[in-house]
Amino acid sequence: MIFRFESPWLLSLLLLLPVLAAWPVLAKKWSRPSGLRYANVKLVAKPTRSWRIALRPVLTALRILAMALIVVAVARPQTGQAREVIKGEGVDIALALDISGSMASLDFEPQNRLEAAKDVIAGFVQGRPYDPVGLVVFASDAFSQSPPTTDHNVLLRLLERSKLATDLGIDDGTAIGMGLANAGNMLKDSAAKSKVVILLTDGVNNAGQIDPLTAAEAAEALGIRVYTIGMGRPGQVPVPVVDAFGREQIMVQESQLDEATLQEIATITGGRYFRAEDTAGLNELSAEIDSLEKSQVEVEPITRYRELMGWLLLPALGLVLSEAFLRKTLFRKLP
Repeated sequence: MIFRFESPWLLSLLLLLPVLAAWPVLAKKWSRPSGLRYANVKLVAKPTRSWRIALRPVLTALRILAMALIVVAVARPQTGQAREVIKGEGVDIALALDISGSMASLDFEPQNRLEAAKDVIAGFVQGRPYDPVGLVVFASDAFSQSPPTTDHNVLLRLLERSKLATDLGIDDGTAIGMGLANAGNMLKDSAAKSKVVILLTDGVNNAGQIDPLTAAEAAEALGIRVYTIGMGRPGQVPVPVVDAFGREQIMVQESQLDEATLQEIATITGGRYFRAEDTAGLNELSAEIDSLEKSQVEVEPITRYRELMGWLLLPALGLVLSEAFLRKTLFRKLP
C-alpha cells in the first residue's frame, strides 16, 4: 500500500491557519477599547460573563478545522496499490535433489551434503524471482515436492522440510533416472522457450524403474536441458551412522559417484556436468549455472491510485454548516 499527495506543495497553506486563528485576539489587542459614559459605575463594576461568550471561540475553532481539512483535501491525498507487469521470456526450472542416506556425509563441513545443497539451492532460487521453479526429491523413488511456481516462499519452505530418506523412514537408494524423469515431467507442458532441469546427486543409480540415460533422452525430446552436479570428495568420507543401541557414530565410507553417467546425461540434453567437492565449489557452480540460463525479463511497475479527497471534504462541509448554524442560533449577536 502506497500513500501520497498529488500536490504536496499546497500543504504549505496550513502554515497560514495559526495566523488566522490568532487574528481575532491580535485585532482586539491592537484596537482602541470602547468607552461608556454612565453615572452609576456600580452597574458595570463586576460584569458577568455568560457561557455563550465563554464558548464563542468554538466557532473559530470549527472554521479553522474546516479550512485545514479543505487544504489537505485540495492537496489530493491518494492511496495506491503497486504491482509489476512482467514482459519477456523467463526460464522454467525443475530441481531434482538427491535425499539418499549418503547425502549425510560430512565432507561439506560444518554441514552434511544435503544441508549444503539446500542452502545453495535456496540462494539460487532467491536470485531468480521471476522464474517458475519446481522441486523433486528422490531416494529409492522420486517425489514431487512442488510444481514450478513463482511463489518462491512456499517453494523454499518445502525445500527446508526436505530430509534424508533415513530420517523420513522411506527406503534408501538412489533412483537418478526416476528423479530426472519426474523433473522432466514437470516441464513437459511448459510453453517457455527455455526449460532446464538441475540434477544434484552424490551416488550411483541403484533403484527405480527408469534408466538415467533413457530419462535423459526423453528430456532431450521435450527440449529440456539438464545440468548435472556431482557432490562429494573422492575417496573415503566421514558418515554418521546409528548403531543398534541408537547411538550415533562417525564411520568412514568410500564415496561413490557415477560421473560418467552424469556427464552423458548432460551431453545428451545439451547441458553441462559439474563436480562440487566443497561448499565454496558448490556456490561457484550455482553462480555459473545462473549465468548460463539468463531470463529475458522486463519488469514494468504500475501503481493505481485512489483519491481520498471526498473523505475530507464531507467532514469539512459538516464543520462549515455546524459553524454557520451555531453562529445564527446559540451564538447569535444582537444587532
